[in-house]
Amino acid sequence: MERETLGQRIRALRIRQGISQAQLAFPELSDSYISLIESDKRVPAPSVIELLAAKLNCSPTYLVSGVSEDVVDELRVTLDYAEIALQNGAPAEARARFAEVLANADAVALPEMLHQARWGHALALEASGDLEAAIAGLRELTEEANPEADLDHWARVHVALSRCLRERGDISASVQVAEDALRRLAASGHDTTDAAVHLGATLLAAFIQRGDLVRARQLAAQLVERAERVGSPRARMAACWEAAYVAEVRGDYEEGVSLAERALLLAGEDEDPRNLNRLRVVYASLLLRARPERAEEARELLGRVRSEINTSAAGEIDVAWCLTELARAEIALGRPAEAVALAEEALDLLGDAPRRAAAGALTVLGEALVRTDRRDRAVEVLTTAATHLEEMESSRVAAQTWFDLAELLAETGAAEESRLAAYRRALACAGV
Repeated sequence: MERETLGQRIRALRIRQGISQAQLAFPELSDSYISLIESDKRVPAPSVIELLAAKLNCSPTYLVSGVSEDVVDELRVTLDYAEIALQNGAPAEARARFAEVLANADAVALPEMLHQARWGHALALEASGDLEAAIAGLRELTEEANPEADLDHWARVHVALSRCLRERGDISASVQVAEDALRRLAASGHDTTDAAVHLGATLLAAFIQRGDLVRARQLAAQLVERAERVGSPRARMAACWEAAYVAEVRGDYEEGVSLAERALLLAGEDEDPRNLNRLRVVYASLLLRARPERAEEARELLGRVRSEINTSAAGEIDVAWCLTELARAEIALGRPAEAVALAEEALDLLGDAPRRAAAGALTVLGEALVRTDRRDRAVEVLTTAATHLEEMESSRVAAQTWFDLAELLAETGAAEESRLAAYRRALACAGV
C-alpha cells in the first residue's frame, strides 16, 4: 500500500476539519499556493510546514511522514535505548533494539531516524564480532553518504568500513577504501580537516598491518604535520596515536611511548571511551617493549582498561586485544602460567572472529607455552598464528612469527626439513 503524499495528507486533514483552502491559507499564504501544495506541485519550506501543522492541529513530523507522534516517540525511545546499550558494552542488546527500529514499517517514512538506526546497527554488529554483516551495512552507508551534507559523518562511515575490513584481514580492501575517500577529500578541498586526519590515521593502520613500513612512515609524518595545521586536539591526538604505532612497528619504542603519552594528554574528557581505552592499550603495549622495568605499571593500566571496557561500546575484539596485552605483561613479570590463561580467554572470546585478533593472541600464547615448557603445544599454536597472518597479508608480523617458529623448532630438535620450511616462509613473507 502506497503512503499518502504530503499534499494528500494536508488535503485530507483540511477536509476533515471542514475548512477551505482559502481559510487554511489566510493570512500568511494564498489559496492558490495551498492548491499547488495539495496537488504535490510545490514542496513547502520547513517554516511553511510548521505553520500548516499548527493550523491543522498536528505535528510537523506527522505532516511530513504520516507517522503519528506516539509512534515517533516510541521509535525514538528504542533508538536511545539501543545507543545507550552500545555505549555501555551490551552490543547484543543494542543490535536487537536497532533491528527493532529497522523492522518497523513506519521507519521508512522517517529517513533521519532510519539512517541513525542503520548506522548504529552496523556499529553493534562490529562490536559483537559479526564483521561480515557490519561490512555489508557499512558499504551501503558509504554509497549513500554525502561529504557535502555532513563531512564528519561521511568520514566516520568510511573509517568504520576500512577498520572492519582490516579487522577481517582484508588489508588491500581496507587500504582502498581509505585511499579513495582521501582522494575525494583532496579533490573537494577538504584535505586539511579533521575528517582527512582520521581517514589518514585509518589508512596508516592498514599500511602497518600490511607491512608497508616505508609508506607508513611517510604518511605518519604527513599526518602529524597536517594535524598541527588543522589544530583540533582530536586531530592531533589521532595523528600522534598512529605515529606511535609506526614507531612501535619500526622498533623505536621510546619514540612510540612519547607519542602515545602526547596522544593521551590531547584526549579530552569527552573522548569516546572506546577510543580512549584503545589508546591506553597501545600505550601499555609500548611500555612493555620500551621499558620492561615498568611492566607492573603497564599491567595495572591494562587491568583498569579491562574493568572499564565492559561498560563501554567495546566489542569482543577490543576486549581480546586487552587480554592479549595483559598476557604479554604477565610474561614480562615472569608469570607465564597466568599469561596462558589470559591468552586462552582471549581466544575463547573471539571464537570465529577475525583472524588478526586471533593471530595476536595465538602468538602470545605460543610464547607463554614455551616458557612453561609446553613446546609441542607452542609449535602447534605458532604455526596456526603464522599461517593466519600470512593469509591476511600481514607480511611483517607473519615473517617474524615464522622466524620465531623456526627458532623454536630448532630448540625442540625438530627435523631439519621443518625448520628450513619455516625459515623459507619467513623469508618469503619478508619479501626476500
